[in-house]
Amino acid sequence: MRTGYMMGLRLVGVLALAISSAGHAASYEQVVDGIAIYFGVVPAELVRGHPREHPESGMHGGAPVGESHLMVALFDAKTGNRITDARIAASVTGDAGAKLEKRLEPMTVAGALTFGNYFYLSGSGPYRIDLQILLPGRSTPVRARFEWGRS
Repeated sequence: MRTGYMMGLRLVGVLALAISSAGHAASYEQVVDGIAIYFGVVPAELVRGHPREHPESGMHGGAPVGESHLMVALFDAKTGNRITDARIAASVTGDAGAKLEKRLEPMTVAGALTFGNYFYLSGSGPYRIDLQILLPGRSTPVRARFEWGRS
């Protein structure tokens, strides 16, 4: 049990590091239509480190070798409350123009709900990450675009 908790803390720490050490921290967060959007990318191998019985070891069907895990956290920009009832679609376009589209699935890491999925990001980038966020009670999606690359 303690190992699973520590892995969750490690994953959250890596997400925070990915966001804060990116050189341009502002590019890993945006506020759009009152929604604070944070994103990070970590190697899938970090997620694979969970013990088999740990619920996070099977996130999104299990961690594929050589892929990256894209994570998004949403908050109400005014109140700071975490948003847990969104539906998020991500489109990742690489420098060669190849485009991958996936739904980001809700997942709980160390008691905090985020959204994520695996993407095969073979090169160093840059990658364009387009998010379409559907929120209950809103007729139009919130859209955000991020640029990401390995440093």
